[in-house]
Amino acid sequence: MRHSFLDVGFTYRSLKADLDAAHARVMDSGIYIGGPELEQFEQAFARACGASHCVGLGNGLEALVLPLRARGIGPGDEVIVPAHTFIATWLAVAQTGAVPVPVDADPATMNLDPALVEAAITERTRAILPVHLYGAPVSMAPLRRLATAHGLFLLEDAAQAHGGQEDGRTVGNLGDAAGFSFYPGKNLGAFGDGGALVTNDGDLAERVRMLANYGARQKYHHDLAGGNSRLDPLQAAFLNVKLRALPGWTQRRQDIAARYLDRLADVPGLRLPAVAEGTTPVWHLFVIRHPQRDALMKALEASGVPAALHYPVPNHHSGAFRDSHGHLSFPVTEAICATCLSLPIGPHLSLEDAEDIAARVTGAVRGLSA
Repeated sequence: MRHSFLDVGFTYRSLKADLDAAHARVMDSGIYIGGPELEQFEQAFARACGASHCVGLGNGLEALVLPLRARGIGPGDEVIVPAHTFIATWLAVAQTGAVPVPVDADPATMNLDPALVEAAITERTRAILPVHLYGAPVSMAPLRRLATAHGLFLLEDAAQAHGGQEDGRTVGNLGDAAGFSFYPGKNLGAFGDGGALVTNDGDLAERVRMLANYGARQKYHHDLAGGNSRLDPLQAAFLNVKLRALPGWTQRRQDIAARYLDRLADVPGLRLPAVAEGTTPVWHLFVIRHPQRDALMKALEASGVPAALHYPVPNHHSGAFRDSHGHLSFPVTEAICATCLSLPIGPHLSLEDAEDIAARVTGAVRGLSA
């Protein structure tokens, strides 16, 4: 049997009747921008995050760019980012004209190492942008203390962490604001692009909403130099249906991860992901590490387990940032990028699938040293 790494169609098949009804309702309404479907989703998602405000946006990248712009961050400013993350985190800072200042990863969690952040703060630092990478929340308490002490904007990149928690508080309510992505492959994914800002700051939410709507609060009254980044009501209606299913899907991810962690714990040479104390991950990805990563990936493919790479090229080595950051060294990040491998995880898999995948991973690793 061959397993699937990802099956975005699973969510449609699982909720087909409710999703089809949502589609018909929006199409019959004649309201295709804004309107009650969007408002209902924004209210529901804000509640799910334990926050006061949600602004639906066009995609996850703009859910980071717009709050930075709303806080006046731009040329001459610096924003602290993880060295190890998807490039969108760095691009969001660069699009404002500010400079991303990378901080290396914690080798255990693979997230930004909070212990290294204070040394990166300068008189030009305006914000800290931690990423809950792979669906595993960062230790936010020390970052909140630093942000308060230095007067910095603390913006969560929560693109992969819908429903994650730290000490009982939900991602999206751990900093000043959070940007989410609803890309189809995310834990809460739309059937196209989508994103959202979540915050308890009403003024910030209003300014982001204006920036996303041509800088206007009222039609033809453009008070800001904004753009166009709106979550459409059809995607909002779909997301509202999926949001109700998210807790069950998250539990399945957590059960699969627990099975992997148990079954792979004693496999020689295999490094498993660790979770920061006090946090509850939602396992968008399950990322292992092995010194013979490429050989292991080929062996798994041959055995019917399609593993994937997230993210094999460090951002400071990418073409986009090589000129500005290529001279820097982030040894933990570089080691992660050279050894990381993502195993299949998601609600499309059963616990029996997880058992079988773990057994095949064990066999493949042992085969490399035979």
